[in-house]
Amino acid sequence: MTTLKSKLQEDLNAAIKERDELRSSTLRLTLAAITKEEVAGKEKRELSDDEVQKVIAKEAKKRREAAEAFGQGGRAEQAEREKAEGVILDAYLPKQLGDDELEQIVAQAVEEAKAAGAEGPRAMGAVMKIVNPKVAGRAEGGRVAAVVKQLLAG
Repeated sequence: MTTLKSKLQEDLNAAIKERDELRSSTLRLTLAAITKEEVAGKEKRELSDDEVQKVIAKEAKKRREAAEAFGQGGRAEQAEREKAEGVILDAYLPKQLGDDELEQIVAQAVEEAKAAGAEGPRAMGAVMKIVNPKVAGRAEGGRVAAVVKQLLAG
């Protein structure tokens, strides 16, 4: 079974052969981030696919934030580049949840939390605890929290 990391490596080699500068530099940076994570602890270790996915998600989020910052700074070219790198990385992540799907999952979690006795603004933590494993990697934390707040506010 091919690991996600080896898939990235294979895709990098293909991108280099095809002289696809954008893809090869994006994958190179991502693999560097994965390696950095692997040597971060007391001893070097191989990351699981889930952990590799978390690194990719972090990298993709960085690209989105950078694209926004460049966009606001009037640097359209850099913003486009960051967006394009984000799109490349998104291909390695689980499909992101649509707003409706996310709202449904959160609404269900709110009901579960209420049934367990958590209500009002204090229920936020309880609801997030239920929602997070269900949406892991498929919706950004900030987006999830916003929907939870909205639904708890009623």
